[in-house]
Amino acid sequence: MGLYDRHVLPHLIDFACGMGAVMKARSQIVPMAKGRVLEIGIGTGLNLSFYDPQRVEVIVGVDPSAEMQNLARERSARCQVPVEMIALELGQIQAESASFDDIVCTFTLCTIPDALAALREMRRVLKPGGRLLFCEHGLAPDLPVLRWQKRLTPLWKPLAGGCHLDRDIPALITAGGFHIRQLDTGYLKGPRPMTYVYRGWAD
Repeated sequence: MGLYDRHVLPHLIDFACGMGAVMKARSQIVPMAKGRVLEIGIGTGLNLSFYDPQRVEVIVGVDPSAEMQNLARERSARCQVPVEMIALELGQIQAESASFDDIVCTFTLCTIPDALAALREMRRVLKPGGRLLFCEHGLAPDLPVLRWQKRLTPLWKPLAGGCHLDRDIPALITAGGFHIRQLDTGYLKGPRPMTYVYRGWAD
């Protein structure tokens, strides 16, 4: 990992993923979480302010970037819910099967090298009746935008921590063993290749 990935990228991602439209999208999904919650790709902790302390017992956040978790720890100090953070690859969740009530995954599936393996691990550690709460950007339905996503992704990935602009989020979630029960889609404010968002929950 170079100087850019260690010292520059965490702050750039924190800025881009903390913009108004993105934070509003987070606020529409994270408060639904309850019980013992696993957050996949906790990153810099941008979701922490949206958890309801009346509903959530503990948040276990996993992320491969220890540098990003340094920023998350600052936010966790202001969170009213206990937060545990673990630095590990997201396709290898170190937890017992059926050990979480809900899983939160926001703006994360785009960057996981093997997103399908990670989703299968989420399925494994989720309790029966639990939910995967997701808000992810990905493949746009409009052909001109899709073409730009395909063109830009090879250039975008090394600058944005491995982010793919063109992943089919519903197809990935379904292939990971989940059934999508609610799905809202649409563009956020900003460049269209980066802002087509899928938001909802699956079990």
